[in-house]
Amino acid sequence: MPGRMFLERPLTEVASDVGIDDVPKDEPPRRNISPGEDVIVCTPGHRLERMRWGMIPVGRVNARGRPVLETIINARSETVFDKTAFEGVGRAVVPADGWYEWTGKARRKKAWRIRPRSGDLLLFAAITDVWEAPGGRSVHQVATVTCEPSADVREVHHRMGVLIEADALETWLHGEESLARTLMRPFPEGRLIVEPAEDVDWNAP
Repeated sequence: MPGRMFLERPLTEVASDVGIDDVPKDEPPRRNISPGEDVIVCTPGHRLERMRWGMIPVGRVNARGRPVLETIINARSETVFDKTAFEGVGRAVVPADGWYEWTGKARRKKAWRIRPRSGDLLLFAAITDVWEAPGGRSVHQVATVTCEPSADVREVHHRMGVLIEADALETWLHGEESLARTLMRPFPEGRLIVEPAEDVDWNAP
């Protein structure tokens, strides 16, 4: 929804797809990106940065005024602009070639790879924040935004990441909140492929 992603194309291609000239140092293809790891993020101002996937909302409280303690990797689109725990966060997109889901019972789960039929880059809507870690270290962190699933992925998960179309990137990054809300919807049916992910070494990066 996503729980793991993959990004195998060069960062030069990623930068070109999102209209960026300043490309960070390239990295090897990544077939298994997990929460807690650094991911490439496109931020307002059209910059590619590395952030930790997973937000530790230190100092934030829920609707009852209690501290939010869990690490958040996905935020629900239905409440992301309304919860006090997300007040003041930034907006960004996480580029990826696709993501993985699992079905079945523990120890016998089946892995599925989900990717665009067109082969185009996917842009996951995301929110960002900075955690002031012990020792004065600032950790830039990101969480993807989720919505109801499209018909393509409904059989493998009850949620999916909000996918931003390339021509709506500016609206998500810089637009008014009311306009950004209109983008948080399932991806159009028929544009994603769901296939068995039997060739992935889950212990490899």
